[in-house]
Amino acid sequence: MPGINGRFDGKRVLADLNALRAIGAYKTGVHKPTFSEPHLRSLGWLASRLPDADLVATIDGIGNVLGSSAKAGPKLLAGSHLESQNHAGWLDGPLGVVYALEAARVINGDPGINGAVEVAAWCDEEGHFGSFLGSRSYAGAVTEADIDAARDRSSGRTMREALRDAGFAGRPRLTAEAGRHIGYLEAHIEQGDTLEASRLKIGVVTSIVGIWQYRISFIGEQNHAGTTRMAVRKDAGLALARFCVAIDDSFPALCGPRTVWTTGRITLDPGAPSIIPGGAEMLFQIRDDNPEVIARLEAQLHRMADEATAQG
Repeated sequence: MPGINGRFDGKRVLADLNALRAIGAYKTGVHKPTFSEPHLRSLGWLASRLPDADLVATIDGIGNVLGSSAKAGPKLLAGSHLESQNHAGWLDGPLGVVYALEAARVINGDPGINGAVEVAAWCDEEGHFGSFLGSRSYAGAVTEADIDAARDRSSGRTMREALRDAGFAGRPRLTAEAGRHIGYLEAHIEQGDTLEASRLKIGVVTSIVGIWQYRISFIGEQNHAGTTRMAVRKDAGLALARFCVAIDDSFPALCGPRTVWTTGRITLDPGAPSIIPGGAEMLFQIRDDNPEVIARLEAQLHRMADEATAQG
């Protein structure tokens, strides 16, 4: 889209970001779980501003906000999301939405440009109810049964209830129109330190990692912590801890340059200070953009599990 004559307004961008930051503000960040009151207010805020970019605003039946243009020519879809993780940063999501909004204001309002920017804010990208339900719905990959089954991971509230309470029940879910867009662009704040450590201001995504998640369970023998000798204990929690250390010892020789792994949750059963855990469970995750690397690491996990089982 060459020949842009309008001017991007940095102050306007910051004002928009700060307006969204004020909705659901929590300490230095925000708290906007999907379909919470702050999230819904944020959706309304965006819908009210899309006409300023010559876009028609629609909030569809799954909570996506779409700004569509009647302008002739090629169209680029851009955006991100407006809900947040619990007690999270204020730029994760809104940065991409506001950048898209500003680009639409400038490009759509220039009669000398053949084409337009359309804006999207996908619902539930942070996975409170499922896995990318809003964007997957737009791609035609979410069924009504998927929505029936979706539950809020924190409260157990059904997605149907949330959609009803938000006033979105019964609305059609919008899906991508074949050939309408020349591409999709999403700006995002860096969530690591690669750019900062390299003293770079911007980067371009070259690949998207896959995420493999595992639930690893350990079965020991629950017993009294004060009377059971150390030599005869079958402590499931200790077995789990050793497994975590073994992962960190063995994975570096098998991983790739971009591999990361995380033990995100550990639970002990019964979880009392005076009882030797009879059961333990860890939720473990591996991320990499190379399936061959993942296959090596998964095979190592299975070898380690077999060895742990054989040792009793």
